[in-house]
Amino acid sequence: MADETEPEPTEDKKKAGKKGLIFGLLAAIIAGGGGFYVTYSGMILGAAPAEDAHGESELPALPEIAFIALDPMVISLGDAANSKFLRFSAQLDVDPASAEAVRMVQPRIVDVLNTYLRAVSEDELGKPSALERLRAQMLRRIQVVTEQGQVKDLLITEFVLG
Repeated sequence: MADETEPEPTEDKKKAGKKGLIFGLLAAIIAGGGGFYVTYSGMILGAAPAEDAHGESELPALPEIAFIALDPMVISLGDAANSKFLRFSAQLDVDPASAEAVRMVQPRIVDVLNTYLRAVSEDELGKPSALERLRAQMLRRIQVVTEQGQVKDLLITEFVLG
């Protein structure tokens, strides 16, 4: 028997493929736009942002904050250490009403941090999880030096072993 094959109509398949792609793309755009509208308008996942008379969104007011930058410190780690020094700088997140009182005891804060960081071994400083633990320890020491509730957080801006 002879192989009799009919030539396949490639033109029809190409047109059908393009139509499907166009309809699929159009459906995706419509579905995406509809999903955005439904979410933004607050029909699902909560209420829409409040708008004032001019059509601008009202965002909730941010609480008052104050930051006090601590002077950068360079702590020597000793002769036996692989790294010779630690460069450290941070900022304190303080209650705005207490900012001046915290500035008054800033030399004590620097002393407490310097004393604590000199006592920490190089092995402890090099661990990946050390920064969070050190941060918590330093914040607790700062809160002991200052009055209750004045310092909310310690934000470490530089921590480099060199």
